[in-house]
Amino acid sequence: MPLLIRLQRLLDATRAVDFLAPLALRLYLAPVFWMAGTNKLDGLLPSANTVAWFGNAEWGLGLPMPWLMAFLAAYTEVLGAIALLVGIAVRWFSIPLMVTMLVAAFAVHWKNGWQAIADPASCLFNCEAAQEAAKRLDVAKNILQEHGNYAWLTEQGGIAISNNGIEFAATYFVMLLTLFFVGAGRYLSVDYFIRRRLMPDLQ
Repeated sequence: MPLLIRLQRLLDATRAVDFLAPLALRLYLAPVFWMAGTNKLDGLLPSANTVAWFGNAEWGLGLPMPWLMAFLAAYTEVLGAIALLVGIAVRWFSIPLMVTMLVAAFAVHWKNGWQAIADPASCLFNCEAAQEAAKRLDVAKNILQEHGNYAWLTEQGGIAISNNGIEFAATYFVMLLTLFFVGAGRYLSVDYFIRRRLMPDLQ
């Protein structure tokens, strides 16, 4: 029993650097949302392609007021990325960012199942799509092996088919949910110093 207590105390001692966990989440998510947001813009305004995709019900999202929706989505991601990077208003920004992830998951990716990359060996739902993708991947590999320099093409990694499922959106949502509850973390965030200044009694 004393050994277990010592081990638990040793484990508890790691909480001295627990600020590293939210920092890691913030630094991981910041470039993700920066790229997602800036890719929706043409200069400072939503690009025509983004607006068309948001508004078109046949091959896009079919959202009302597509220009406004594209503008809000882009700047939620761009400003959210900056907030995550410096650690300011992280809990507040996590809310609209989680909403964008829910919209992405259910409006864009849900029909494709879970996986970001098609793999019938580990699919959770919509396995038929993954199996069909695997067939097409086999055909593509055979064509490349017969008519292309397959060794060179796969030198930096194997060839895969994107399944475009909810995996990434769900993962980012869970990471944001964690930041919503734990905040930006101590020492290496603006939020920490604002809270120390304005609410020292809650430290």
